[in-house]
Amino acid sequence: MSPREWDTGTYERVSGPQAEWAQRVLARLPLEGDETVLDAGCGSGRVTRMLLERLPRGRVVAVDSSESMVEHARQTLDERATVFQADLAELELDREVDAVFSNAVFHWVPDHQCLFERMYAALRPGGRLIAQCGGEGNTARLHQAWNAVGERVAYAPYLQDMPRTWNFAGAEETADRLERAGFEEVETSLEPYPITPEEPSAFLRAVCLGPHLELLPEELHDSFVEDVRAEAGDEIDYVRLNIAARRP
Repeated sequence: MSPREWDTGTYERVSGPQAEWAQRVLARLPLEGDETVLDAGCGSGRVTRMLLERLPRGRVVAVDSSESMVEHARQTLDERATVFQADLAELELDREVDAVFSNAVFHWVPDHQCLFERMYAALRPGGRLIAQCGGEGNTARLHQAWNAVGERVAYAPYLQDMPRTWNFAGAEETADRLERAGFEEVETSLEPYPITPEEPSAFLRAVCLGPHLELLPEELHDSFVEDVRAEAGDEIDYVRLNIAARRP
């Protein structure tokens, strides 16, 4: 499956909840300020800039699978960030990093065992992985809404064979995968985190419904977004999977 492309400009504007999550995740990452940190799934670079603020003497290696996101991040980040496009499950770095940070990304990677093995390989001995992504039960009400809307006559011919593009894992299975990848001091937990976006339709379009809109003709995009919003309501029932681990 080819990487999903994003409406980067809209994502940058509406991704306040992602930035709020990132602040909480960054608070769990111990840094002296001179490290090199991998931002695993840098998106538009908005959160990468927050990470760079924690690294006044350090550097960031910023990686994303989306060409449009990488291009936007390159234009907005300074010379202390090395930005490139790569599949996280196939990531290979020239040199090990001091820490791995990731926010709202890992649930887009189908194979978490392979993902964690690549994150382990990216870290120096003693380096820490601190991440958060969608977890088990994430956006369950929204899923019910888009499934119901997708069965309507106008949309069903395009969405009936839609592939599953997300991986909302549980805390225990994630801990097991991390340990099998070689990590120690593993901590995982699920955290309900409902949000109401300031621009619900734009948020659904840019963040949640991209896989659907890629399959629908453009003339159905607006109606599908509004029909899902009407079915689900404006509150999105996020559940976050918190991850912390150390490479021995």
